[in-house]
Amino acid sequence: MKRLAAPAALLTGALALAGCGGSAGSDDSGGSRAELSVSSSYMPQPVSPDMAAGFLTVVNKGGTADKLTSVTSTASGDVTMHSTMGGAMKEKTSFTVPAHGRLVFRSGGNHLMFDALKRKPKQGDTVTLKLTFAKSAPLTVEMPVKSATYNPSTGH
Repeated sequence: MKRLAAPAALLTGALALAGCGGSAGSDDSGGSRAELSVSSSYMPQPVSPDMAAGFLTVVNKGGTADKLTSVTSTASGDVTMHSTMGGAMKEKTSFTVPAHGRLVFRSGGNHLMFDALKRKPKQGDTVTLKLTFAKSAPLTVEMPVKSATYNPSTGH
């Protein structure tokens, strides 16, 4: 009888641990998801009639990272995402938005390129963007068009 009690106790303990692991995973996924928002968006008034750059910051207050997988706009036929490292620009298919962090698109760094503009945006206009993520719901952003020489650190 003692020989059967030990394996039965081990099996019961293993089943209890497996059950705990599953429920803990379920609770964690709801409480640690990405919480995304956008700030500091702007487009310098483009010099070219068919191409423009855009900048913004995606903030993640959640406990899970996400990926920005695409950007679209009714103002443009194509919006691409680019990284800049050592002066070299490279098109990217996605960017990670870290948990409790931010993804920054700024002049001289990561940026958005609007190709095949339907019309040339002018200072004071607003361009609507849709940001699509791997896990989170899409975000719609109203991006103001600023002067061609706008610098966010000075506000001019």
